[in-house]
Amino acid sequence: MFHDPTFWFLVAFVIFIAAIWRPVGRGTASALDSRADKIRSELDEAEKLRVDAKDLLASYQRKQRDAAKEAEAIRTRAGEEVGRMRVRAAADLERLVARREQMAIERIEMAEASAISDIRSLAVDIAVDAASSLIEASMQGDRANTMIESSIKDLSDRLH
Repeated sequence: MFHDPTFWFLVAFVIFIAAIWRPVGRGTASALDSRADKIRSELDEAEKLRVDAKDLLASYQRKQRDAAKEAEAIRTRAGEEVGRMRVRAAADLERLVARREQMAIERIEMAEASAISDIRSLAVDIAVDAASSLIEASMQGDRANTMIESSIKDLSDRLH
C-alpha cells in the first residue's frame, strides 16, 4: 500500500485539499459573509425605502383628504355666495322695477297734468272767443266804449 502511487496521490491530494481548505474556506466564508452583509444591507435599505414610501403615501393621502375637504369648503362657500348674490340681485331687481314703475307713474301724472292744462287752455280760449263773440254781438256803440273804459280802469286796480 505505501508503494502504490495511487495511495501517495490520494495522500498528496488530501494534504493539498487540507492546505488549501483553510485559506480557500476563509476566502469563501469571507466572500459569503460579505455577500450576506451586502444582501442584508440591501434588504435594510429596501425596508427603509419601503417605510419611506409608506410614509410618503400616507402624507399624500392626508394631503389629498385635506385638499378634498378644502375643495368642499370652497364649494360650500361658493354656494353660499351664489345664494347671497341671488338674494341681492332679486332685491336690486325689485328696487329697479319699483323705481321704473314710479317713474312711469310720474310720467303718466305729468302727461295727465299737461293734458288737463291743454284742455283747460283750449276751453278758456273757446270760452273767451265765445264770450267775445257774444259781447260783440250784444254790445254796440256807446255802451261798448263805456264798458271798455270801465274795464281798463278796473284793470289797473286789479294789477296793483
